[in-house]
Amino acid sequence: MASDFEAQLRGASLRVTRPRLAVLAALHEHPHVDTDTVISLVRADLPRVSHQAVYDVLRALTNAGLVRRIEPAGAPARYETRVGDNHHHVVCRSCGAIADVDCAVGHAPCLTASDDQGFLVEEAEVTYWGTCPDCASRRPTP
Repeated sequence: MASDFEAQLRGASLRVTRPRLAVLAALHEHPHVDTDTVISLVRADLPRVSHQAVYDVLRALTNAGLVRRIEPAGAPARYETRVGDNHHHVVCRSCGAIADVDCAVGHAPCLTASDDQGFLVEEAEVTYWGTCPDCASRRPTP
């Protein structure tokens, strides 16, 4: 897997560094995590890595298109390595769990705006909100 990450970095004209590899591995294994969680995961392999280094890596990977940053309303930014397919997300209102949802219909941008105001639409971002199965099973029945 590390060689895949190395190839991704090189393909994006980024230097291969241990922090970049560790961040990609953490996000691959734990999609939709926030920055603090990424820092904790990376520090399991690289205990001396700084907060700033992880922030810098996340920014570089996002700018290079290797990582996607999502920002559900009322929640900290989250990161994932699933990029390039314009998928959407479902978020649990109770625990904050996030899962991927494939496009609603057709090809990207998935949805056709009722009035695009003259914009050339390239991407649609949809967030579905609800209750995840775990939280729903813990709700008392009426």
